[in-house]
Formats: sequence, structure tokens, C-alpha cells
Amino acid sequence: MTEIVDWIVALLALFGAAFSIISAVGLLRLPDIFTRSHAATKAATLGVLCVVLGAFLFFMVHTQTFSLRFVLTLVFVFVTAPVGGHLIARAAYNAGVPLAEGSSQDALSRSREENRHYNEEKNDNDQ
Repeated sequence: MTEIVDWIVALLALFGAAFSIISAVGLLRLPDIFTRSHAATKAATLGVLCVVLGAFLFFMVHTQTFSLRFVLTLVFVFVTAPVGGHLIARAAYNAGVPLAEGSSQDALSRSREENRHYNEEKNDNDQ
């Protein structure tokens, strides 16, 4: 049984390392903050989750102890990394950082344009 778990742990560690390398390559190669944020958030989150899950399984099988720290780490990374990536991209967009040349559409500007009258009406009512 432990040999099978050791193989699973090794595969999880390798997948985690591969996702982290893909994330690093994405940070270096992608053209703008939005695509870089996407690469860093998605790939790094999966990489960290695989490595932590592998460590959790390893210690659970070899020491027969349940570590709440690993579970909390999994939940924390799974929840906070995508939210942080989204907030960074939203802040860059609101600051006026331009999209890359190859970007095909800016759906957020279209949505803002459609809802502009609502925001103007709301501001008039607030005053």
C-alpha cells in the first residue's frame, strides 16, 4: 500500500513542479499584465496544490497522522490565489494599462459602456 502511495506522491510532486515551470515560462513569455496574471494564477495554484496534496498524503500514510495545516494550506491557496490574481488584473485595467496588441476583444469596456447610464443616474441620485 505504501509503495502505491509513494508513486502517487511522486507524481503529484512532478505535476506540481511542471505546473510551476509552466507558470514561470508564462510569466516570461506572455505579452501583458492580464495574460501574465492568468498564467501565474492558474498554473501556480495547481502547482502548489499538487505539491501540498502530495505532502499531505505522504505524511498521512507514513506517520498515520492527519495534519490540519495541510488542509488549511490547500483551502487557503485554492481560495486566495485566484481572487488575488483577479484583483491585480482589475486594478491594472482600472489604472489604464493597455491590452496586448493581439487581444481580440475588451469585454469589460463594452459592459461598462452599456451600464454607463445606470452609473450616471445613480450618481445623480446620490447627490
